[in-house]
Amino acid sequence: MADDEPTRAARLLEAQAKAERLFAEIEERGLVAPGEGERAVSDRVRDLANELFGTTRHWHKRIVRSGPNTLMPYRENPLDRVIDADDIVFADFGPIFEEYEADFGRTFVLGDDPVKHRLREDLPRIFAAAKRFFASDADITGKQLYAEVERLAAEAGWELGGWHAGHLVGEFPHEWIDGADVESYIAPANDTPMRRTDKAGLRCHWILEIHLVDRDHGFGGFYEELLTLG
Repeated sequence: MADDEPTRAARLLEAQAKAERLFAEIEERGLVAPGEGERAVSDRVRDLANELFGTTRHWHKRIVRSGPNTLMPYRENPLDRVIDADDIVFADFGPIFEEYEADFGRTFVLGDDPVKHRLREDLPRIFAAAKRFFASDADITGKQLYAEVERLAAEAGWELGGWHAGHLVGEFPHEWIDGADVESYIAPANDTPMRRTDKAGLRCHWILEIHLVDRDHGFGGFYEELLTLG
Protein backbone atom coordinates (compact mmCIF):
# COMPACT_ATOMS: atom_id res chain seq x y z
CA MET A 1 0.00 0.00 0.00
CA ALA A 2 1.37 3.40 -1.00
CA ASP A 3 2.24 6.00 1.62
CA ASP A 4 -0.07 8.99 1.96
CA GLU A 5 0.93 12.19 0.20
CA PRO A 6 2.53 13.99 3.20
CA THR A 7 4.59 10.87 3.96
CA ARG A 8 5.67 10.50 0.33
CA ALA A 9 6.79 14.14 0.24
CA ALA A 10 8.67 13.82 3.52
CA ARG A 11 10.45 10.65 2.42
CA LEU A 12 11.46 12.12 -0.94
CA LEU A 13 12.93 15.10 0.91
CA GLU A 14 14.72 12.77 3.34
CA ALA A 15 16.20 10.86 0.41
CA GLN A 16 17.42 14.10 -1.13
CA ALA A 17 18.93 15.25 2.17
CA LYS A 18 20.97 12.05 2.26
CA ALA A 19 22.08 12.62 -1.32
CA GLU A 20 23.15 16.16 -0.38
CA ARG A 21 25.20 14.76 2.50
CA LEU A 22 26.75 12.18 0.16
CA PHE A 23 27.86 14.92 -2.24
CA ALA A 24 29.20 17.05 0.60
CA GLU A 25 31.32 14.09 1.65
CA ILE A 26 32.53 13.62 -1.93
CA GLU A 27 33.92 17.15 -1.83
CA GLU A 28 35.23 16.97 1.73
CA ARG A 29 37.09 13.72 1.06
CA GLY A 30 38.49 14.98 -2.23
CA LEU A 31 37.18 12.05 -4.26
CA VAL A 32 37.11 14.14 -7.46
CA ALA A 33 40.82 14.66 -8.01
CA PRO A 34 43.37 14.94 -10.82
CA GLY A 35 44.80 11.64 -11.97
CA GLU A 36 41.69 9.65 -11.01
CA GLY A 37 39.66 7.79 -13.62
CA GLU A 38 35.95 8.58 -13.90
CA ARG A 39 34.97 4.96 -13.28
CA ALA A 40 37.19 4.74 -10.21
CA VAL A 41 35.60 7.89 -8.76
CA SER A 42 32.13 6.50 -9.48
CA ASP A 43 32.99 3.27 -7.66
CA ARG A 44 34.32 5.22 -4.66
CA VAL A 45 31.11 7.24 -4.49
CA ARG A 46 29.11 4.00 -4.64
CA ASP A 47 31.16 2.64 -1.74
CA LEU A 48 30.77 5.89 0.19
CA ALA A 49 26.97 5.71 -0.14
CA ASN A 50 27.11 2.21 1.31
CA GLU A 51 29.42 3.35 4.12
CA LEU A 52 27.24 6.32 5.10
CA PHE A 53 23.74 4.94 4.56
CA GLY A 54 23.96 1.24 3.74
CA THR A 55 22.85 2.07 0.21
CA THR A 56 23.62 -0.64 -2.32
CA ARG A 57 21.09 0.17 -5.07
CA HIS A 58 20.88 3.00 -7.56
CA TRP A 59 17.85 3.39 -9.80
CA HIS A 60 19.84 4.68 -12.77
CA LYS A 61 23.43 4.25 -13.93
CA ARG A 62 26.05 6.12 -11.92
CA ILE A 63 27.67 8.95 -13.88
CA VAL A 64 30.97 10.73 -13.36
CA ARG A 65 32.10 12.70 -16.43
CA SER A 66 35.01 15.05 -16.99
CA GLY A 67 36.33 17.35 -19.71
CA PRO A 68 34.80 16.66 -23.15
CA ASN A 69 32.72 13.83 -21.69
CA THR A 70 30.66 16.49 -19.87
CA LEU A 71 29.18 17.49 -23.25
CA MET A 72 27.45 14.14 -23.60
CA PRO A 73 23.83 13.54 -22.56
CA TYR A 74 22.79 10.81 -20.13
CA ARG A 75 22.24 8.05 -22.66
CA GLU A 76 25.76 8.23 -24.06
CA ASN A 77 28.43 5.95 -22.60
CA PRO A 78 31.79 7.62 -23.27
CA LEU A 79 35.09 5.84 -22.68
CA ASP A 80 36.57 6.12 -19.20
CA ARG A 81 38.71 9.25 -18.90
CA VAL A 82 41.38 10.36 -16.43
CA ILE A 83 40.60 13.66 -14.72
CA ASP A 84 43.04 16.49 -15.48
CA ALA A 85 44.43 19.09 -13.08
CA ASP A 86 42.43 21.94 -14.70
CA ASP A 87 39.26 19.97 -15.36
CA ILE A 88 35.51 20.30 -14.94
CA VAL A 89 33.70 17.21 -13.64
CA PHE A 90 30.08 16.41 -12.91
CA ALA A 91 28.51 13.57 -10.96
CA ASP A 92 24.93 12.31 -11.35
CA PHE A 93 23.71 9.64 -8.92
CA GLY A 94 20.32 8.09 -8.22
CA PRO A 95 20.65 6.27 -4.89
CA ILE A 96 17.66 4.51 -3.33
CA PHE A 97 17.12 5.28 0.35
CA GLU A 98 14.53 3.09 2.09
CA GLU A 99 12.70 2.47 -1.20
CA TYR A 100 12.58 6.16 -2.17
CA GLU A 101 14.61 7.54 -5.02
CA ALA A 102 16.95 10.48 -4.94
CA ASP A 103 18.40 12.00 -8.09
CA PHE A 104 21.16 14.48 -7.48
CA GLY A 105 23.83 16.08 -9.61
CA ARG A 106 26.58 18.61 -9.02
CA THR A 107 29.59 20.03 -10.86
CA PHE A 108 33.17 20.31 -9.59
CA VAL A 109 35.82 22.62 -11.04
CA LEU A 110 39.52 21.90 -10.58
CA GLY A 111 41.89 24.75 -11.30
CA ASP A 112 41.22 28.42 -12.03
CA ASP A 113 39.65 28.50 -15.51
CA PRO A 114 37.22 31.47 -15.32
CA VAL A 115 34.80 30.07 -17.93
CA LYS A 116 34.47 26.78 -16.05
CA HIS A 117 33.88 28.65 -12.81
CA ARG A 118 31.26 30.86 -14.45
CA LEU A 119 29.48 27.77 -15.75
CA ARG A 120 29.43 26.17 -12.32
CA GLU A 121 28.07 29.39 -10.78
CA ASP A 122 25.36 29.71 -13.44
CA LEU A 123 24.01 26.19 -12.85
CA PRO A 124 22.29 26.80 -9.46
CA ARG A 125 21.24 30.29 -10.55
CA ILE A 126 19.43 28.96 -13.63
CA PHE A 127 17.96 26.11 -11.58
CA ALA A 128 16.52 28.62 -9.07
CA ALA A 129 15.11 30.83 -11.84
CA ALA A 130 13.45 27.82 -13.51
CA LYS A 131 12.00 26.72 -10.17
CA ARG A 132 10.48 30.19 -9.67
CA PHE A 133 9.00 30.02 -13.17
CA PHE A 134 7.47 26.63 -12.36
CA ALA A 135 5.98 27.99 -9.13
CA SER A 136 4.41 30.96 -10.96
CA ASP A 137 2.05 28.88 -13.12
CA ALA A 138 -0.24 26.25 -11.62
CA ASP A 139 -0.96 24.75 -15.04
CA ILE A 140 2.56 24.74 -16.45
CA THR A 141 3.42 21.97 -18.91
CA GLY A 142 6.68 20.16 -19.47
CA LYS A 143 6.99 21.95 -22.81
CA GLN A 144 6.67 25.39 -21.22
CA LEU A 145 9.21 24.70 -18.49
CA TYR A 146 11.71 23.25 -20.97
CA ALA A 147 11.37 26.36 -23.13
CA GLU A 148 12.10 28.57 -20.13
CA VAL A 149 15.17 26.55 -19.13
CA GLU A 150 16.40 26.80 -22.72
CA ARG A 151 15.81 30.57 -22.70
CA LEU A 152 17.64 31.03 -19.40
CA ALA A 153 20.58 28.99 -20.68
CA ALA A 154 20.84 31.02 -23.89
CA GLU A 155 20.55 34.29 -21.97
CA ALA A 156 23.61 33.24 -19.93
CA GLY A 157 25.54 32.22 -23.05
CA TRP A 158 25.14 28.43 -22.83
CA GLU A 159 23.27 25.67 -24.65
CA LEU A 160 21.26 22.84 -23.16
CA GLY A 161 23.02 19.51 -23.42
CA GLY A 162 20.05 17.17 -23.68
CA TRP A 163 16.57 16.72 -25.12
CA HIS A 164 14.89 17.07 -21.73
CA ALA A 165 15.37 19.03 -18.50
CA GLY A 166 14.08 16.57 -15.93
CA HIS A 167 11.68 13.73 -15.19
CA LEU A 168 9.36 12.08 -12.70
CA VAL A 169 10.70 10.68 -9.44
CA GLY A 170 9.12 8.72 -6.59
CA GLU A 171 9.08 5.40 -4.81
CA PHE A 172 11.29 2.73 -6.37
CA PRO A 173 10.52 1.77 -9.01
CA HIS A 174 8.51 4.86 -9.93
CA GLU A 175 6.20 4.98 -12.90
CA TRP A 176 8.19 3.62 -15.82
CA ILE A 177 9.85 6.31 -17.91
CA ASP A 178 11.45 5.94 -21.28
CA GLY A 179 11.78 7.85 -24.50
CA ALA A 180 8.36 6.66 -25.67
CA ASP A 181 6.58 8.16 -22.65
CA VAL A 182 7.24 11.85 -23.16
CA GLU A 183 4.74 12.80 -20.44
CA SER A 184 7.34 11.58 -17.93
CA TYR A 185 9.81 14.29 -18.99
CA ILE A 186 10.27 18.05 -18.97
CA ALA A 187 10.57 18.12 -22.73
CA PRO A 188 9.40 20.07 -25.81
CA ALA A 189 6.82 17.44 -26.78
CA ASN A 190 5.17 17.26 -23.33
CA ASP A 191 1.98 19.34 -23.46
CA THR A 192 0.51 17.84 -20.29
CA PRO A 193 0.31 19.75 -16.99
CA MET A 194 3.14 18.83 -14.64
CA ARG A 195 0.90 19.17 -11.58
CA ARG A 196 -1.20 16.06 -11.94
CA THR A 197 -1.62 12.56 -10.55
CA ASP A 198 -0.08 9.45 -12.06
CA LYS A 199 -1.86 6.27 -13.15
CA ALA A 200 -2.03 5.12 -9.52
CA GLY A 201 -3.66 8.39 -8.44
CA LEU A 202 -0.52 9.65 -6.69
CA ARG A 203 0.79 13.19 -7.03
CA CYS A 204 3.55 13.54 -9.59
CA HIS A 205 6.88 14.75 -8.25
CA TRP A 206 9.59 16.03 -10.55
CA ILE A 207 13.34 16.29 -10.78
CA LEU A 208 14.71 19.35 -12.57
CA GLU A 209 18.08 18.86 -14.25
CA ILE A 210 20.15 21.62 -15.80
CA HIS A 211 22.79 20.41 -18.25
CA LEU A 212 24.64 23.40 -19.72
CA VAL A 213 27.29 23.05 -22.41
CA ASP A 214 29.86 25.29 -24.09
CA ARG A 215 30.66 23.56 -27.36
CA ASP A 216 33.30 26.11 -28.34
CA HIS A 217 35.32 25.43 -25.20
CA GLY A 218 34.45 21.72 -25.21
CA PHE A 219 32.87 21.17 -21.79
CA GLY A 220 29.63 21.28 -19.84
CA GLY A 221 28.19 21.16 -16.33
CA PHE A 222 25.25 19.63 -14.53
CA TYR A 223 22.96 20.44 -11.61
CA GLU A 224 20.01 18.32 -10.50
CA GLU A 225 17.61 17.94 -7.59
CA LEU A 226 13.92 17.96 -6.66
CA LEU A 227 11.77 20.58 -8.36
CA THR A 228 8.40 20.07 -6.71
CA LEU A 229 9.47 19.89 -3.07
CA GLY A 230 11.78 21.85 -0.83
